[in-house]
Amino acid sequence: MTTTPQVTLKATPTQPELALPAIGQGTWYMGEGLAPKDQDVRALQQGLDSGLALIDTAEMYGNGAAEEVVGEALRGRRDDAFVVSKVYPWNAGCKDTIKACENSLKRLGTDCLDLYLLHWPGTIPLEKTFEAFQRLQEQGKIKRFGVSNFDVDDMKEAYQTDGGSECAVNQVLYHLGSRGIEHSLHPWQREQNIPVMAYCPIAQGGSLRRELMTDATVMDIARELNATPAQVLLAWAIRPVNDQRDVIAIPKAANLEHVEQNAAALSLQLSGDALARLDKAFPAPGHKISLDIM
Repeated sequence: MTTTPQVTLKATPTQPELALPAIGQGTWYMGEGLAPKDQDVRALQQGLDSGLALIDTAEMYGNGAAEEVVGEALRGRRDDAFVVSKVYPWNAGCKDTIKACENSLKRLGTDCLDLYLLHWPGTIPLEKTFEAFQRLQEQGKIKRFGVSNFDVDDMKEAYQTDGGSECAVNQVLYHLGSRGIEHSLHPWQREQNIPVMAYCPIAQGGSLRRELMTDATVMDIARELNATPAQVLLAWAIRPVNDQRDVIAIPKAANLEHVEQNAAALSLQLSGDALARLDKAFPAPGHKISLDIM
């Protein structure tokens, strides 16, 4: 009997330890007309039905339109989801953060976020942002907080800031073709028990992007496993390293077939041989490189 791969968020002074499925759902570009809104809604609901409980969004995505899509998908089933949203860096001062969060909650149709992230480093001091996050916790409007697009030096600064040790995750770009976090950032986060939340896990972007869906090695392994290349990439992203699983992948899927394929990737296991072949085709960097971003 196999169990669903999970990643554990550490306990905080206000929240117990929590295990989440290692694959969730992204919403970037949802609500912007690339697909009918009802199709986006159904895709998210299908993901929830398939065990993809985490839904990631942001006030930036479509200027709140993605949050509205998520809110519609959650109508009548809020308890089925772990909802993540993100605040702009220029809204990361105390009063502005609280107002931004309240606006996100209104669009989402809920009274509490499970996780609230600073979208990327900005000019407002982190202590002000973390103070706002802690106030939001006290008000019952968020349960946990974290950051996004922080490199290792940013994370060290955040961790040393008052409240920073409560940081739940760092959401960064990570896929087989963009492995820069493996040199310094990911090992440091593992030491602090801070999971990685990987956006663009099937190589949809990044400055180091290569076309992985048609790469010969990826396609060969997919055929051997009777899987799709996207499923191989997802299984690689959430693979355990040294018997520790601490990456949550958040692919976007706007149609039901892709949602079902993403969910099925939770049960796809890559052999040692397959991992070695992928490592040879796409080796991890041997030195520190700048954080890849979208």
